[in-house]
Formats: sequence, structure tokens, C-alpha cells
Amino acid sequence: MIKNLPVRTLTHKALTIEGYSRAAVQSYWRIPELKLGFDLGGSPWSFLGTRHWFVTHAHLDHLAAIPVFVARRRMMKMEPPVIHLPQEVVEGVQRILQAWQRVDRGRMVCDLVGVKPGDEIELSREHVVTCFPTRHTVPSVGYVVWDRRKKLRADLQGLSQNEIRERRLAGEEVTHEVRVPVVCYTGDTAPTGLDADPAVYQAQVLITEMTFYRPEHRKEKIHKFGHTHLDDILERANRFQNELIILSHFSTRYLEKNVRAAVEAKLPAALRERIHLWA
Repeated sequence: MIKNLPVRTLTHKALTIEGYSRAAVQSYWRIPELKLGFDLGGSPWSFLGTRHWFVTHAHLDHLAAIPVFVARRRMMKMEPPVIHLPQEVVEGVQRILQAWQRVDRGRMVCDLVGVKPGDEIELSREHVVTCFPTRHTVPSVGYVVWDRRKKLRADLQGLSQNEIRERRLAGEEVTHEVRVPVVCYTGDTAPTGLDADPAVYQAQVLITEMTFYRPEHRKEKIHKFGHTHLDDILERANRFQNELIILSHFSTRYLEKNVRAAVEAKLPAALRERIHLWA
């Protein structure tokens, strides 16, 4: 039996969120219904079938498993994975994979795609991924997955099907695209990353970090090193419109029961009831 890495699972409406995240240990997430994953700090065997990955930054606890993941897919005769990551680190990651190829004597084949804030990635006809800036100690980005649909233009509603068809056949665009932010994943970031894109607060599901919570931990130092404190979440309590907020990436010095007690004591009920602690 294969001994797997820890994976927690949560279902929200039609989405299944799977993964694990602990500061300086490992972070890896997957949403099977969207056919994508976020960060590769670990490579659970059950994640192997997911081809498209979106990496926020190149710290080891978010990227160390890339050679394992790439090699396993080759071994299982799967298509090479497509891995999006900050454009500044693409060359360095390529060199890492080349070094592993030399010592492993197995080809490390994957499609590394450099991204930057403002980029838009076509995932499927129904979904698109956009990148926004986050704040960390190394180049980093966050990702928003959008559901998109074509809808009839408002000014054409009420017309008959024949009239609409005639306009379309004449070359007129009769629909417009409607986008809804479904999932936002920030990775590691100082709170300025939360404020960088309105979709962070609007996505149905927000997966973000809250590495620290204790009052004695100085926020200016936490922010300098690209992380978020419980007080930063509290300061933005009225901005979160998300249906589900997953707080994760807690410091290894914390016990889950202590993080939970702090959240229950500090956050208002309207926000607290939408929060899930991933510990």
C-alpha cells in the first residue's frame, strides 16, 4: 500500500477542495471539478491525474515536489503537465529539472509557463484563470478561476428566436460574456495581496493564508516577510463577500485548537461562520 501525504477534503456546492498546507512544511491543493491544482510543495499520489497546476511562488514548501510530480506522470505514461508559475523563476526551475534529469536518468518533460499579474489563461471553454500581484519575499502571484458563460444581450431580450437568429446570421454579436469568480487562491502574501484584486473578496471560495495569530507577533515584521496575521483578516472583516473562506498555512508553532480559539474570540459571527480552518 502506498503511504500517501496528508490530504484534507471539503465540499462546497459543486466543488471539492483537497489539500494540505502548513508553513515551512508543504502546501498543495487540488479542485478536481476544475481540473487544476495550486502549488506543488507535495505530490500526493491521488493528485497525479491533474495536469494543470498554478504555482504562486518558488519557496520549497510550495514547489519542492515538482520533480516528483513530473517524473511520476512520465512513468505512468501521462501527458506532460502544464505548470504555471511566476515568469521570474521559470529559468531556475528548468535548471532544477535538468539537474534531476541528469541524476535520475529519466526525462523531466513538462510545460513551464511563466505568468505575471494581469495575465489571463484559457483553461477551458467554461473557465479562465487570471493572475494578480501578491506580496512575498520572492516573486509571487495569486490566481482567480472564473466561470464564464455566454448570455443574450439585454437589449435583445424579448425578441423572437427567428429575429435573434437573423441578426446572428447577419454577423451581429447577439451574446455577451458573463464572468463569475469561483475560486481565488493567494498563496503566501502580506495583506496587500488581499487588496490587490476585487475578485479576492468576491470569489465564491477564497483560499488564503493566516500564518500568524498571536498578539505578541509583530505585524510589521510579519508583513515584511510576506505573511498575514489574524488581525489583518479582522481589519478587512466587512470586505469579505465570499461564501467560503479557507484560512491555512499556519505556523508550525501553533496547535489547531489555539488557532480556532483565537478566531472564534476575535472575528465577528457573520464572518466566522463562513471560515474554515485548514489545520
